[in-house]
Amino acid sequence: MSIRENLEQIEEIHLSPFATLSVNSRGREREEPQCDIRPVFQRDRDRILHCKSFRRLKHKTQVFLTPKGDHYRTRLTHTLEVSQNARTIGKALRLNQDLVEAIALGHDLGHTPFGHSGERILNELCEDGYHHNEQSVRIVELLEKDGRGLNLTWEVRDGILNHQTSNMPHTLEGKIVRLSDKIAYINHDVDDAIRARIMTEEDIPIEIRRVLGMTTKERLDTLIHNIIMKSEGQGDILMSREIEEAMQDLRRFMFQKVYQNPVAKGEEEKAERLLCELYYYYMEHIEILPQQYQRMYQNGEKKDRVICDYISGMTDQYAIMKYQEFFLPRAWENG
Repeated sequence: MSIRENLEQIEEIHLSPFATLSVNSRGREREEPQCDIRPVFQRDRDRILHCKSFRRLKHKTQVFLTPKGDHYRTRLTHTLEVSQNARTIGKALRLNQDLVEAIALGHDLGHTPFGHSGERILNELCEDGYHHNEQSVRIVELLEKDGRGLNLTWEVRDGILNHQTSNMPHTLEGKIVRLSDKIAYINHDVDDAIRARIMTEEDIPIEIRRVLGMTTKERLDTLIHNIIMKSEGQGDILMSREIEEAMQDLRRFMFQKVYQNPVAKGEEEKAERLLCELYYYYMEHIEILPQQYQRMYQNGEKKDRVICDYISGMTDQYAIMKYQEFFLPRAWENG
């Protein structure tokens, strides 16, 4: 018996009856030999962790565009916080931690440079629209590895696609990531907004703090404990009504105080204009795209789709650099 088979057997013995077992995966789009050491979801986790799109998250905006400070969250640190919250819940409920972690690490691969402002402008420019959850799946199915994709299991792709509020994953592990994403960004965005002096802890309505906690640490503890206590043995991922309503109230408060705050978002119009200019430049000069994207266009992909694929993969710094290259005059070389 291989190490992988031993691990699969341990899952069957020790995980909850509601867990998604590795041996029960619906599999991959392209069949491939099993690893002799790692079950399928652990293997997916590793593939995501080592892919280029994951590494680029460290230079993509979470909320604050090009912040002057080392401690503001990026899209990568957000992803890691989502993963940690989700693994804590998954472990307590005896669900499949490898599946939880794979979905968490992959859920935001499709985010654009400059955060949601970048997503918003690409959604306007691309004929078929642009949504980061769908793009995350497109990355792992098509764009990574020079067009071969990562060939992930159905369960991981389902969790990545359905991590947003309007969707619902088919596994409990995916549902955990869906909630953990909200828990992470609401709480760490409070922390970042306080650091940026956009708000103080006391600005949060006292009714919310009395229910969830008086500090970020207390609120995280309350939310995670509540999910675990309400979900244990239920076959679903649940929250109590009081806690869920308080979390939604905190989210609404953050939209009013931070996400739409001119201090935090004042540079968004510039970022959107920058991406718009890049988009139209590449529409006129698609021949300067990397070969992978030119092949996609030659093989029948729509031009605007290919260009959105390329721009969305950029880091904030790379997008700024390309804009400077195309649109800002350079000094003459010395004769």
